[in-house]
Amino acid sequence: MSNINLLPWRDEHRQEKKREFFLILVLASIFACVTSVFWLNKTDSQINSQKQRNNLLTAEIAKLENKVKEIEKLRTRREQLETRINIIQDLQFNRPLVVRYFDEFVRAVPEGLYFSKLARKDDKFSVQGITESNSRVSTLMRSLDQSDWFEAPNLKTVIADKFDLSVEATALNKAVDK
Repeated sequence: MSNINLLPWRDEHRQEKKREFFLILVLASIFACVTSVFWLNKTDSQINSQKQRNNLLTAEIAKLENKVKEIEKLRTRREQLETRINIIQDLQFNRPLVVRYFDEFVRAVPEGLYFSKLARKDDKFSVQGITESNSRVSTLMRSLDQSDWFEAPNLKTVIADKFDLSVEATALNKAVDK
């Protein structure tokens, strides 16, 4: 038997084009899906890689913060040590000054004048004593005023044979300025 095509050739051509269209549509859809999957995988991979870098940076930042804390502790310790060294140097420097002050007092004291009390607070000396005459107190004050180690003697009281005066030490101020 023979095959007779009763459909017109245009319908057959249209059917063929429809099949091609659907085939292309299916292939394009499959290609789009495959491309989307690859793109999503690549994006996830990049996100994971960035998260790992962020975690590494966070860990490094934590280490650096610990080091900064250690450095701050060392700086504080260094400042404390510097303060102690300065105090020790001041003590070493001021140690001979006390002897010099007493030596200057001994040189300035005239005969007939005696100290009953000598006190020092910071750079100020307070002197109490007994004198045979008021002129000896004024001689003491002149001697202290002429000394390079003392300034501004101030007589507080003179009652009978007792006196009370104060004087400031200048050598300490001069030494500290140097």
